[in-house]
Amino acid sequence: MADPSSGDPTPDGGVHDEFDDVDPDPASDDADGSGGTGGSPGIAIATALVLGVLGPVIALASGVAVLAIDAVAGGLSLAASVVLTLVFGQYVAFGGLAVGYLAWRGLDREEIVSYLGVRVPSLREVGIVLGSWVVILVLILAVSTVVQLLGTETAANQSAELAMGNPSIIPLFIAASFLVIGPCEEILYRGVVQGRLRESLPAAPSILLSAAIFATIHLMALTGGLSARLTTVSILFVPSLVFGAVYEYTENLVVPALLHGLHNAVIFTVLYVTVTRMDPSDLPAVLGFVPI
Repeated sequence: MADPSSGDPTPDGGVHDEFDDVDPDPASDDADGSGGTGGSPGIAIATALVLGVLGPVIALASGVAVLAIDAVAGGLSLAASVVLTLVFGQYVAFGGLAVGYLAWRGLDREEIVSYLGVRVPSLREVGIVLGSWVVILVLILAVSTVVQLLGTETAANQSAELAMGNPSIIPLFIAASFLVIGPCEEILYRGVVQGRLRESLPAAPSILLSAAIFATIHLMALTGGLSARLTTVSILFVPSLVFGAVYEYTENLVVPALLHGLHNAVIFTVLYVTVTRMDPSDLPAVLGFVPI
């Protein structure tokens, strides 16, 4: 990736770099709707891939920090361990990477907020969140039905398995879905990854590529054989597409963040009810809906 501080001299003695002409609104089009003005599509795709992979790599590395804290403290409670993992693995790895990248590009706080499109959602946008979640539910049910008919095995999410074995921490996961997971993952994968793609590409390929990157990085969070994990990634691609489409339509990062949080929170809630109130034999069906 080029250093944003380098570039060609401008007539006024300043420096012109590849980001000077970037529209701060990642969802905006040029006049004919063909894409943004962020330079080469190849550079945009490469940048999106690097950022998309770097996030979970930092998250995995942060696990070492949690283990070190656990060792120094002489053993943390499960709840404390989960909280620290969320802080390091979400706020630092995803949110920190996203904000750090935009700051590296020379954006100040107000420009970052403008670039991402962060604002309080309107009632209409809240309606879009609820309606989009219904769309996700219908699509996942349809895809899951096809998967079952094909007899293809699916993988389970490590967080879901942890919650299943420790139902008392599920409320923590429900709260984290809205306060941590949804916002942090959306700021990176929709706000920055999709936003960077959108600077150089039209809406459709930007949404498709960012959704593919986001769904694929969940391979490391799944358990089971490679075939089962790839099947589950293909299912996770469905809500990822909806997240991206909602962001493109509303130009407000809070909307997909809320939708993402709602999606995970419902899954954890159903998991909690199933584990504590229903027949354990129903668990495989519930785990088919994987938190994302």
